[in-house]
Amino acid sequence: MATNSNSASTAFHAPGWAAKAVNARYKPADDASTDPSGSGDADLSVLKNPAPASADAAPLVRERLDPERCLVARSPAMQAIAARARQLAEFDVPVLILGESGCGKEMVARLVHEASNRRHHRFLKVNCAALPDDLLESELFGYEAGAFTGATRAKPGQFEMCQKGTILLDEIGEMSPVLQAKLLHVLQDHCFSRLGGRAEIFADVRVLAATNVDLPKAMAEKRFREDLFFRLNVFSLHLPPLRERPEDIPVLMEHYLQRFAEQLGCPTRMLTPQVLEQCLRHPWYGNVRELENFIKRYLIFGDQAWLDQTRAPLTSEAPGLQRHLPATPEPSAQSLPEEGLKEMVHRITGDLERQTIARVLEENRWNRTVTARVLNISYRALLNKVRQYGLFPNSPERHEKPTLIA
Repeated sequence: MATNSNSASTAFHAPGWAAKAVNARYKPADDASTDPSGSGDADLSVLKNPAPASADAAPLVRERLDPERCLVARSPAMQAIAARARQLAEFDVPVLILGESGCGKEMVARLVHEASNRRHHRFLKVNCAALPDDLLESELFGYEAGAFTGATRAKPGQFEMCQKGTILLDEIGEMSPVLQAKLLHVLQDHCFSRLGGRAEIFADVRVLAATNVDLPKAMAEKRFREDLFFRLNVFSLHLPPLRERPEDIPVLMEHYLQRFAEQLGCPTRMLTPQVLEQCLRHPWYGNVRELENFIKRYLIFGDQAWLDQTRAPLTSEAPGLQRHLPATPEPSAQSLPEEGLKEMVHRITGDLERQTIARVLEENRWNRTVTARVLNISYRALLNKVRQYGLFPNSPERHEKPTLIA
């Protein structure tokens, strides 16, 4: 995999302190400095996550997949997967991509497509878990006019629209056995028929599949066909979760800081060693998707004081995404008869909304255009809320520091 400036895959290095932080936490187990106390009780993560002797010397894989997506990796595991994906791209066979949700399966699928001879044709992704069976069948294979009520005209399916291209069947472990049988026919004979039609259509399509489901267990429970599994599993790529490849965390954070700063229209922030250390300790149950969400919060509330005030949810042992909302006092049972549940909920919701809008306005220097974009509401809606709550630069709310909870 090329890493010089003249290739499609370019080298990129995180700041020096970031590399040192990774080395300090994930250096080889036989290094005498692994145990600073000298007691010999080395951190188990050192044994499970060995890193190169010098992270600065390790090349970075940076594959631009399209204007919005880029595969970024420095860990040996992901570099090996990227190299294998480019190797498999040359051969027109199915590839099964396995891994936890949010660990980058779609990125690897796009890398296979971009490195193949089909890269000048379409890449289509179909989420097999997002549609009921009947809609998924018509989405994949299309339908003829009159095939069902409301089908007033013929419509091509994704296989037909993706001729000479690549189709990714995401969450294929959630596909029903009936559709699995029809998909097996497409993989075997490269032909299919539209819903309600008789003519066979030739499918010149490369099929990639991805799932976070334990397919051997699903086959044992008769939820996934064994013949389809063996037809798809010509080659398989198993992506490790982010917590097992800490070398990728600093470079991913640098990448997303630049990308989301442009998207949100706010200045980028420098990563501090303290924040990086917290990120290296976090288990990242949501993988790269959880990291993306954290970076967006860091760009908005990025000062270290804010992270300390919210007790740094990155150090939490509880899985899942942590929410950061202004705290409100818990209602006591005695307050319910006086105010009523409906009125209490309305008051608490209003307080949360007012304090959240005030905090985002303050963080963005009262730029209402940027604030509306960050809050994902229209500019007019924000103006109405500002007037409703009396939020102006000289108002007392500006200087109020609402208590935050993790």
